[in-house]
Parts: sequence; C-alpha cells; structure tokens
Amino acid sequence: MLLPQTRNIGLPMMNLMRFKGLPILQQLHIEEQLLRTSSENWCIINDGTNDPTIVMGVSGKPAELLEIESVLHDQVPVIRRFTGGGTVIVDHETIFVTFICNKEAVPDLQPYPRSIMSWSGSLYSKVFQGIGDFRLRENDYVFGNHKFGGNAQSITKNKWIHHTSFLWDFNVRNMAYLKLPKRAPAYRSARGHLDFICRLNDYMPRSTFIDKTVEAAGTQFSLRSLELEAIETCLETEFRPSTRFLTSEELEVAAAVAGQ
Repeated sequence: MLLPQTRNIGLPMMNLMRFKGLPILQQLHIEEQLLRTSSENWCIINDGTNDPTIVMGVSGKPAELLEIESVLHDQVPVIRRFTGGGTVIVDHETIFVTFICNKEAVPDLQPYPRSIMSWSGSLYSKVFQGIGDFRLRENDYVFGNHKFGGNAQSITKNKWIHHTSFLWDFNVRNMAYLKLPKRAPAYRSARGHLDFICRLNDYMPRSTFIDKTVEAAGTQFSLRSLELEAIETCLETEFRPSTRFLTSEELEVAAAVAGQ
C-alpha cells in the first residue's frame, strides 16, 4: 500500500517505512537485504521491538561483552547483526532509526564512517534543536555527558547503512546482562552503565521524536511512505542474511572461555 508522498523537487527520493513493534531480527533481515539488493534509498523507523533481546556487532565476542551465565539462565536471545558497532539490549522501549543510502545520495558525503557519522549528527541536530545539550561524541549521541543513542554502520561498494538504537527508556535489570566493554569512548571515563546512559523520554515525547526525525529526513530527501507489503517483491529476491540468533551451544562455549 502506498501512502502520501512528501515531494521536494530536486531532492533524491527516499522510501520511508514506519513500524510499531517489529521484531528486531526481522527488521535487521529487511535492512540487510535492502542494503545488498535494493538500488533505492530507505529510511526505516521501528517504534520498539517485543521481547528483550541482546544485539551484538558483527565482530563482537560474547565472552568479553556478556554476562553469559545470566543470559543463559534467563534465556535472553542474542543476535549477531551484520553491521559493526557495540552491544545493546533492546525492547519495547527502544526506538530504531535506519538510513540506507546510495553513495551519491548525499552531496559531499564521503562513504567512510566518520563522514557518515558527521552527516547523521547534523541531521539529528535538527531533531534535538533547543532540547538538552545534544551533540555527537565520538560515535554516540549524547545529552551532555550521557549517551542515549548507539550507532552502527556498514559500507558496501555502492551503498551504506547507518542505524541507531535510541534509549527511550530502559529496564535497569536488563543492563546487568552487559559487561563493561574493554573498548569504550574516552568520555565514558569508566562509568558503569547506569551512570553513562540516559533516557530520551526525559527530554521529549515519543511521538514528537519520531515526527521530528521524519521531518529532518524530509529536508534532505523527497520521502515516499511505504508499507511492508509494498516491498515484498523486492524482498522475494533470493537472499541469505548473515544476521542471526546465536545458539545456546555457542553461548555455552563462550561461557567456558570466559571461565578460563
């Protein structure tokens, strides 16, 4: 089903898909397939996912990043995604925003991580204009010294993806599943999770954040809203995603490594 378009003459076209509670594994599969097989630009906004799920970067090592015994005991699902970046635990209080773009879609943007991060920081500066002390610090979105948005990227020959998990709110207990990472931004200053992060809901209404994000994207792209059914033909292209759940056996091996 096609929804109304926001046409801005002279701007590149971008397809916009908005979801409510799409399972994070399904979202990541859609993103990976669009990155690998689509020739169009995409923005995907998913307002929360269902059950708490840990999502690790492509090179993340469970023994170094997770309290594996607790993860196994509580049967918390663990996903290894196709992009880089760190480890997060997500649930219905996480808002996901993804941009998948052709390399020529954004003028003067070089297809390198720092350039993409700089562009995204500028875009979200419009979203958070006049709200808190927003800035891009290293690879994080922060208010002052506290992180509320974590980013990951992947760059292919012709496209790039930049996706963010925004902490609208979080369950304190869930943070205990994550170890303090060995590699952390300098501004973290060895702070624990609860001293390091903050909640986006302390700064603006949820619907306002989503609407402002769409509005900011509309300053750079001509947006065309789609529902999932409209891209089923594209997604029928034979494709085997690399994003997947880690098995309990894999986690048990990692737990043994961590215990050595």
